[in-house]
Amino acid sequence: MIFTTSDSVDGHEVTDYIRVIAGETATYLSSQNSLGAAFQTAKRLPPYEQESGQVRESALNELWHRGQELGADGVIGISFNYSVIDQYNEAMDSYNNILLVTATGTAVRLRRTT
Repeated sequence: MIFTTSDSVDGHEVTDYIRVIAGETATYLSSQNSLGAAFQTAKRLPPYEQESGQVRESALNELWHRGQELGADGVIGISFNYSVIDQYNEAMDSYNNILLVTATGTAVRLRRTT
């Protein structure tokens, strides 16, 4: 299956636009680093970057499975949405950060032209 962020695939013609599909993945952010401190100091946080990359790959995997179920040859126009949700943990009297990544795109059928 071909994945692309563009609306076309080189060497292929879109023969059927099946439907818009999405893959979602959520995870608790396990890093002990403070997101707020990173925003204030413009520091990079490799543990968060690694986690977000893993969650993004998982969302793409979900997108691939949904495309397969529909008989798609590809998914075009892929985009990502990242959300951080604060969830209050009453037992610990603290908040947990949940990272939600959604990958969306259009499942299509393709025909090779070259």
